[in-house]
Amino acid sequence: MAGTNRQWILESRPTGEPTMDNFELRESEIPEPDHGEVLVKSRYLSVDPYMRGRMRDAESYAEPWDVGDVMQAGVVGDVVESNHPDFEEGDVATGNLRWAEYATADGDELQPVDPDLAPVSTALGVLGMPGRTAYFGTLEVAEPEPGDTVLVSGAAGAVGSVVGQISKLAGARVVGIAGAEEKTDWLTEELGFDAAINYKETDDLYAAVGEACPDGVDAYFDNVGGEITDAAFAHLNVRARVAVCGQISLYNATERPMGPRKLAGLIETRARVQGLLVRDWAARFGEATEQLAEWVQNGDVQYRETVTEGFENMPEAFLGLFDGVNIGKQLVKVED
Repeated sequence: MAGTNRQWILESRPTGEPTMDNFELRESEIPEPDHGEVLVKSRYLSVDPYMRGRMRDAESYAEPWDVGDVMQAGVVGDVVESNHPDFEEGDVATGNLRWAEYATADGDELQPVDPDLAPVSTALGVLGMPGRTAYFGTLEVAEPEPGDTVLVSGAAGAVGSVVGQISKLAGARVVGIAGAEEKTDWLTEELGFDAAINYKETDDLYAAVGEACPDGVDAYFDNVGGEITDAAFAHLNVRARVAVCGQISLYNATERPMGPRKLAGLIETRARVQGLLVRDWAARFGEATEQLAEWVQNGDVQYRETVTEGFENMPEAFLGLFDGVNIGKQLVKVED
């Protein structure tokens, strides 16, 4: 297929918070799919906090990008050419592709998207990786029960907002922590959270968590780390469960802050702290997508998307994650 393909390259590794200087937009020819491959034209691309770790030259659960590499992202798009039996031209597919307008992928690594199920953008959000992370992280790690108090940090994000709603469906009282009045209002007025804390408007997080959770915290879903998590740990009940999903407050730190030691408190509370990676439940992704789709369709789970228009604005959308500008899932829409 003849034509020009724009791609975003990791130009340099950031020190501290990334800047536009770490990205470069390059042009190349649209690739041709090999045997078993599919050529996808991007409709929506996802930017996610975990990508910051892939910009480092350090081992992590996700392989780091090399300087000069095309960066990678969750993508949903249209199949324009297929050499794989499961896909044909005109299908909608999703997978981990590139920060590019066009990309090829092994058809075995793509998943079909049903446009009649929900808007296709949801394949990157509530019905995609963030939704599945919330589904398994809540039900398998945080394990909310009727009458529990569940505290969620990063509660207005793509994962946290779904965590809170699933916890409500389980019969728990839910408190969210977010960084803007618009976000806390969305949590309490539209998503059904019982209370919400604007951490940017309080000088005493410990007191704010205590006031919002007067009976303590039975389950804490951690998306941010740092001082917010310190305050949450101080209010854990006996046999509390902590699901560690993300630590965005620390991703740009050039030196890891130590802070007060919190493990001693776990002796008294006998709380369980467990990290989670959604890929551990890969064999059950279909179950999660089916259940989440049912909840979305009947209104039990609501979602929001913050959509940045224009492929050329990918870096700005990514950098905005660290300023908390998004509500719900942050996406980039590729202009037709």
